[in-house]
This record gives sequence, C-alpha cells and structure tokens, in this order.
Amino acid sequence: MAEQDFNPGSLDDFDRLYRSSYNRVLYTLYGILGDQAAAEDCTHDAFVRAFKAWKSWKPDAPAEAWLHRIAINVAYTYARRRRLGEVGQLVRRLGRPAPTADPADVAETSDLFRALRRLPYEQAAVIILRHHHGYTNREIAFALGAPESTIASRLAKAKKRLRDELRWPDAPGQVVTRPDTAVVLEDGSQR
Repeated sequence: MAEQDFNPGSLDDFDRLYRSSYNRVLYTLYGILGDQAAAEDCTHDAFVRAFKAWKSWKPDAPAEAWLHRIAINVAYTYARRRRLGEVGQLVRRLGRPAPTADPADVAETSDLFRALRRLPYEQAAVIILRHHHGYTNREIAFALGAPESTIASRLAKAKKRLRDELRWPDAPGQVVTRPDTAVVLEDGSQR
C-alpha cells in the first residue's frame, strides 16, 4: 500500500483517499462476501461511515488501513444479517426443490473465489489484504483490529485451508504455475 499524507477533516484528502482506494476496498469486500452487488453496497456504506468519521481519524495509522477496517466491519455485519435471512428463507423453502444456479453466476466464479467463500471471513480477509493488496501484517492487523500475531496465525491457517480446498500440493517450491484447470509441477506433471 502506498503511504500518502492525509489530513483528518480535509475534504480534498478524503477525495484523494476515495479515488486511490475505492477499487481495493471493493475487491477486498468482493473476496470476503463473494457477491459483487453486496460488495458494492458495503463499499458504499463503508465510505459513508468513513466520511462521517474523517475528522476524528488519527494519522498514527495508514488512512487506507483505517478505511479497510471500517469496510471489513461493514462486510461482517452484512454477512451476519445475510446468514440470518438465509435461515428464514430455508425454513420457508422446506419441502421445495433447491433453485438452480444462475448461469451468469456460474460463469463468473473461479476456483479461487469459491475457495475463499468457504473460508471464515477473517481468513478470507487476511488472504486478500496480504496477497492481493500486498499489505504488511501490521497494516492488516490495524485494518482488522487484531494483534499482529493473530494475523500471522490467520494467514497460516488460511493458506493451509486454501491449499486443501484447491487441492494444491503442500511441498514449498513444487508449484511452478497454477492455470485454471491444473497445477503444473516442476517435473512437468499436472494435478
């Protein structure tokens, strides 16, 4: 994450923060929630909340990490409410066949996003913040409001679970590339 100077309460600085971080926040929430419309709604809500709190932001932590903390909390709240709603829907649907998947949703999903959706939200968040955005453990810790040691532990557990979900080999240095359909090993064989 590029370090930029921001002044709390400055409208111009918040506009810069918005323009520089919107896509990263959206992608993070999409990875956590697995639903683009929900990620867009949560991203919007997060920026509204951040704007309201902008005057009280303290520059002792990176502004984008602070923003991610707000966004991830919004996503967690959304996911909890969605799960409660799904329970209600399940009760109403008992005895009915399950609806078929929308072909657009099936085409849009990838093995990685399906695997991320099966992870606990906290693990999906650390994977995306670390490996997509390149945040340090310290920045992730601030964004999630957790100790750095917890972040390191979540990363290790999330990586192992992703390997298991995607059926990637455990041996370090064995994987050369990961196309959509197979893992190519150093010896040229595929899995």
